[in-house]
Amino acid sequence: MYQDYKNVEHVKPSGLELKDRLVGVQRVTKVTKGGRAFGFSAIVVVGDENGVVGHGLGKSKEVADAISKAVEDSKKNLVRIPLHKGTLPHEQKGKYGGARVLLLPAATGTGIIAGGAIRAVLESVGVHDVLSKNQGSSNPHNVVKATFDALLQLRSADTVAKQRGISLEKVFKG
Repeated sequence: MYQDYKNVEHVKPSGLELKDRLVGVQRVTKVTKGGRAFGFSAIVVVGDENGVVGHGLGKSKEVADAISKAVEDSKKNLVRIPLHKGTLPHEQKGKYGGARVLLLPAATGTGIIAGGAIRAVLESVGVHDVLSKNQGSSNPHNVVKATFDALLQLRSADTVAKQRGISLEKVFKG
């Protein structure tokens, strides 16, 4: 799922205090010759509010089953996101389908300036100060995946220094 990203660190769910946030539940309808068959799809974000986060999708005929399936799915997709003093290390854009997301680091005390699906993801990651803008589609499935696209592209200063083969001081001076 995350094979397109270079520095993704997968995390095992064991030993973590994970909190799940329900992003959305949609009722879906399948029309058959016998009538309409209703089901539910749920998207959930789980995280330890300390840099580890994952998202998942669950589908079922019952809402509770869909949510529990989504939680299980999200625990299989946990990744570590680099944070810097309660905010992001740098500005980043993400996109998925028709959704575009812009994430900007913010000064301490700003809070999470984000709506809906972006807020759920950022709170689960453990970001305290951030500015964001949702551009394009507001479909929660695509917005969550676009937010993950932006978060997975983030690189800490240490990572940048290692990739360039230079010292940490040179990263900030050059």
